[in-house]
Amino acid sequence: MPQTLDRRRLLATAALGGVVGATGLGSLAPEAAFAAEPAAVEPGAPDPNFVEGRISKISGHLLLVTGSDTVLHSIRITDGTSIWKLHPTTFDQVAIGDGLYARGVRLPDGTLAADSVWVNIVNLHAHIAAVGRNLLHLDHKGQRIVAHVVPGRSAAVYNGTPAISDLSLLRVGRHVQVLGAWHPDTNEIDIATVYAAA
Repeated sequence: MPQTLDRRRLLATAALGGVVGATGLGSLAPEAAFAAEPAAVEPGAPDPNFVEGRISKISGHLLLVTGSDTVLHSIRITDGTSIWKLHPTTFDQVAIGDGLYARGVRLPDGTLAADSVWVNIVNLHAHIAAVGRNLLHLDHKGQRIVAHVVPGRSAAVYNGTPAISDLSLLRVGRHVQVLGAWHPDTNEIDIATVYAAA
């Protein structure tokens, strides 16, 4: 009887020495970090296949991450792990102090074998307070955020249309949703995508 290889088994195989091509297990788009289907978890219980926090140590391909709940997590980066840090990138761009969201499967020792890692990702709902050359000043829940436009990377989606690089339709006072990458320990981000009404 042939045995099927599901996503979890494939990722566990990759973590234990198999090879899987990057992004072969799912989307690396930043929107995917916030749109993943919920796992079958008891109400109120944490998702065992998800980790969030800040990197406190890097040892080989193992990340030690302190969650916002102060729980320490181990995350194994494999050949099949997709990494996003404003754009798809490589493990050498990950640094101590970076924040992250990670999805994957738990290995028998409790380590999370990462499928996807989104480094310093933010998803903000804000109002545009000011527009400058290659930056937006945002008001997010009473906090001022400086959002940098990254030439060749930043894009805008107006009224659900396809993303374009022209951010000139963004206006002061308008509500926006911004996906981007946080500059750790600052109030600054780099913009990946701005969602706005035109």
